Amino acid sequence: MKKSLLSLVILCVVLFSCSSDEKEWRSKVDRADFLHRSVKQVTDVIVHDIFSPPVASRIYAYMSVAGYEAAIHRDQQYVSMAGQLNGLETVPAPQDGVEYCYQLSAVQAMLKVGRNLVFSEDKMDAFYEKIMKEFRDTGIPDEVYERSVAYGTQVADHIIAWSSKDNYKQSRSFPKYSILDDPATWKPTPPAYMDAIEPHWNKIRTFGIDSAGQFKPKPPTPFSIDKESTFYKEALEVYDIGKKMTQEQREIASFWDCNPFVMNVKGHVMFATKKISPGGHWMNITHVACAKTKADFVKAAEAYMRVSVSLFDGFVSCWDEKYRSRLIRPETYINQYIDENWVPLLQTPPFPEYTSGHSVISAAAAVTLTDLFGDNFSFVDSTEIEFGLTSRSFKSFQEACEEAAVSRMYGGIHYRPAFELGLVEGKAVGTYILSKIKTRREDLTISQ
Repeated sequence: MKKSLLSLVILCVVLFSCSSDEKEWRSKVDRADFLHRSVKQVTDVIVHDIFSPPVASRIYAYMSVAGYEAAIHRDQQYVSMAGQLNGLETVPAPQDGVEYCYQLSAVQAMLKVGRNLVFSEDKMDAFYEKIMKEFRDTGIPDEVYERSVAYGTQVADHIIAWSSKDNYKQSRSFPKYSILDDPATWKPTPPAYMDAIEPHWNKIRTFGIDSAGQFKPKPPTPFSIDKESTFYKEALEVYDIGKKMTQEQREIASFWDCNPFVMNVKGHVMFATKKISPGGHWMNITHVACAKTKADFVKAAEAYMRVSVSLFDGFVSCWDEKYRSRLIRPETYINQYIDENWVPLLQTPPFPEYTSGHSVISAAAAVTLTDLFGDNFSFVDSTEIEFGLTSRSFKSFQEACEEAAVSRMYGGIHYRPAFELGLVEGKAVGTYILSKIKTRREDLTISQ
């Protein structure tokens, strides 16, 4: 009798100890910080590797989908994107009846996909080793650790295979953009006179929208050098703003510059300044919103996924129009027809003017973030502090996207229609994606 009682006591102690240990390591891994830092690492590598804005958005989208697909098994209210995102087939499922750490699986999936899509693999590897050690140090059991990493790898491999069929690799060998004699069309701009970036981006498979031209905006204002024409007046507006720039306008333009590759000229020396991409800026705003609301791991994964998908499709839609209209940039027009010595505040990006990429993707992201976190969501955007600028405060995502849009005219790189109609285009993209892609079971049931 005494032996039986002693055995029971020992069993209870062991069970309590195991339960206590599991509770301890699970509380340590259930932090969205692991996810946020992984996204930031990929952002840092994107900046280092100088990916163009459209290509950067592709990296963000695939890695975020991978992280989301692994994370959702932590919370059964979320559903897979398989069958919802174009071309994405059923994602491998975890094994029933065994224990996983899905936060670890999500980070594994995200970092493996991110590593596959960037150049600086060594920088990704160093971060990977560090964050994996942090997971180990939580006390997670070896078998759970290995199983979770293996599952994250399965998800990553599935997403990488999906990404390989989006026509991106094939587009690397497509012909370069040919400069036209037509005076209305885009020409390379100083100081680097770079070739046009991604002239075939509309041939890349979209994520949520049906096609690149689904939300085709109306054509830009007809080109004219007549001083009484609408087009001349639009160019003159950009010129006048540049000549009478207020300090506030300068700060706004610089804050939203987000040019990944600014060429500096000092005498006979040319060197580049690297900055965050416009998509990277909105991914960081997503982090800010998650941090303010204390979003848990899975909701943060959902937010990154949905925002990155809207950014990617926004770029595809915008680039489709850019290389349809091929409109001349203000710098080229103003130097030729108004003032040959005029220089815009910001360096002109190397692609056609219409529509404004910042405006389209900012509007698409703002629609998504508003749906996730609500309207009148005030926040402090500290994205540009590490690039030597101050933070800016906004009362809503819509206010931020409108400031991002008008900043392009302040910077001297867009006419008014490009940002006004770009906002319309981006809102249409974002709204459509909201109607098509459902992340919660309850929303999926309602839509059916």
